[in-house]
Amino acid sequence: MSGNTETFNFQAEISQLMSLIVNAVYQNKEIFLRELISNASDALDKIRYQSLTDPSVLDSGNDLKITIIPDVANKVLIIRDTGIGMTKADLINNLGTIAKSGTKAFMEMVQETKDASMIGQFGVGFYSAYLVADEVEVISKHNDDEQYIWRSSAGQNFTVTRDTVNEPLGRGSEIRLHLKEDQLEYLEERRIKEVVKKHSEFISYPIHLIFQKEVEKEVPVDESEEAGDDEKDEGKAKIEEVEDDDEEKPKEKTKKVKQTETVDEELNQTKPIWTRNPDTIQKDEYNAFYKSLTNDWEDPLSVKHFSVEGQLEFRSILFTPQRAPFDLFEGKKKRNNIKLYVRRVFIMDDCEELIPEWLNFVKGIVDSEDLPLNLSREVLQQNKILKVIRKNLVKKCIEMFTEIAEDKDNFNKFYEAFSKNIKLGVHEDSTNRAKLSEFLRYHSTKSTDEPTSLKDYVTRMPEKQKYIYYITGESRQAVESSPFLEVLKRKGYEVLFLVDPIDEYAVQQLREYEGKELKSITKEGLELEDSEDEKNKFEELKKELEPLCATVKEILGEKVEKVIVTDLISESPCVILTGQFGWSANMERIMKSQALRDSGGMSSYMASKRTLGLQPTHPIVRELKAKVAADKNDKTVRDLVNLMYETALLASGFNLEDPSQFSNRIYRMVALGLSLDDDVSAAAAADSSDAPALEEVTESNMEEID
Repeated sequence: MSGNTETFNFQAEISQLMSLIVNAVYQNKEIFLRELISNASDALDKIRYQSLTDPSVLDSGNDLKITIIPDVANKVLIIRDTGIGMTKADLINNLGTIAKSGTKAFMEMVQETKDASMIGQFGVGFYSAYLVADEVEVISKHNDDEQYIWRSSAGQNFTVTRDTVNEPLGRGSEIRLHLKEDQLEYLEERRIKEVVKKHSEFISYPIHLIFQKEVEKEVPVDESEEAGDDEKDEGKAKIEEVEDDDEEKPKEKTKKVKQTETVDEELNQTKPIWTRNPDTIQKDEYNAFYKSLTNDWEDPLSVKHFSVEGQLEFRSILFTPQRAPFDLFEGKKKRNNIKLYVRRVFIMDDCEELIPEWLNFVKGIVDSEDLPLNLSREVLQQNKILKVIRKNLVKKCIEMFTEIAEDKDNFNKFYEAFSKNIKLGVHEDSTNRAKLSEFLRYHSTKSTDEPTSLKDYVTRMPEKQKYIYYITGESRQAVESSPFLEVLKRKGYEVLFLVDPIDEYAVQQLREYEGKELKSITKEGLELEDSEDEKNKFEELKKELEPLCATVKEILGEKVEKVIVTDLISESPCVILTGQFGWSANMERIMKSQALRDSGGMSSYMASKRTLGLQPTHPIVRELKAKVAADKNDKTVRDLVNLMYETALLASGFNLEDPSQFSNRIYRMVALGLSLDDDVSAAAAADSSDAPALEEVTESNMEEID
């Protein structure tokens, strides 16, 4: 045999690659099995393709399959296929002397990331065998050549020998991995099954695992053994039993013994249903596939099975689950649940470029025929094919949601679970924003029992209404009692209630719907369609209250940007409006509650510019006007103005900056109501004996006393 052995040197780059694999420490060593099974599948594809034009190539064996055999005694893992096989020249060229184009690129990537899992995508997957093996043998038989053995221990060279010692393969290849001492787990039945299920479950050829299993069997007891037992019992007294002729003869004596038997089990019985015609697949099959893919215990809410053909080819099945996972927006979890396959070989399940974050609840698979094998993460980011796949997936997801929306009960279930995702999509996805807005649902002043869509809102709008009105707030209860609704309700205009924190973000991007602009009723600049008489009357009231506005602004100082007369309220004396382009009161509350917020910079720039709006016909405002006209330095006026401002803050959805000061004013009012004014004043005077008398108050020290 040694006379037939030829020794060859590895090409330099391959030698470096193997040195890198052998000496470096990688966590994800299990990928070697995926790579070798993928190579075996490619070899089977080639022989099947040849057989289409020349059926005789299968004369050497027409059973196309992959077999895995763990040889525990010799610490060898065998992977065998009945594919096309390799000639002597193929063994020398493919496994040693001709460097693949991806070798150098893979080495650069692996040195940076210390992750060998992408090795197959660089065309050098075979060498991943050295992650777990000291020595690798490849026995191969091609129809056009003899059977040869390729052998190497990952040094500088390898040998090729004509095979005269092993059984004839007929056709195909057998890879023998002499495992390292610390990698013997890959001889265990459980571990092999686990890796195959994870990476190669949907290979289109059967993968068989042949292993030894110890089983307990009942075998008849030998007569010689029985005789031995009888001799032991000779010393004991015997009772002779008289047998009835009618009685059945006693059963044959048996005993349990442990035996080793060889089991041949097919590991990939779940067939890739995405390759089949959707018309031939039953709902139960989709449900079973979904459960095997996701480990969910419930059936999916909806499924979308499609294929794209033409310049780009891929197949996909997408599922919408029944309920959202508890960690849907957890920062550290996987970005998506779409598994990427290339020609039915699993590549990855965390490809961020495959689907946008707002669709991270959609589960399924994508199987591409066109993606290149050099699928490093850097390449993925630039890959145009992937961008086309992403665009198609988003389009099909929206189609799936539209189908769900046709069934009211199903859509309610869907919206309850994934409304945040839809709103995040409105915020992030400018291309599909208009389509996604169709799925939005909100309660409103006219739709209190169940949420309404924007489409239904528009159909109910009076002819003279120009805008879609909305109000944001912490809860539905808070916005339903908001003073901002008073005039709009009276005029018969519908107002949407946006009470989910993410609504604030979504509505900033969704500026309009079907040509109707969305307007917040809590911001200044809101114009209602009034008649000329109403406008003229309002202008007169504004002029009349100008002195009061100036005094109130003087009392409140920097707390408000300005004080105006407003016609947006009818029953409340005053309200706090925010700037048209700044944050609303609700948005300010959300931003303040951010754990890692920036207290300066953007926060101070975007914080609401507060405007106090006075309702000109309200009795409190009219009386306040009279008091200011009499004496604008009156302590009661200042107290009332501050109290009105702080009450308006609360009613408008803001938080108080100094709650204790507000509560003191309320207690003072309670004391007045209980006719305790003199006692309270005396106590206050005792506590602050240094305070100047009220009669001596001047403009300059007004704020000091307050």
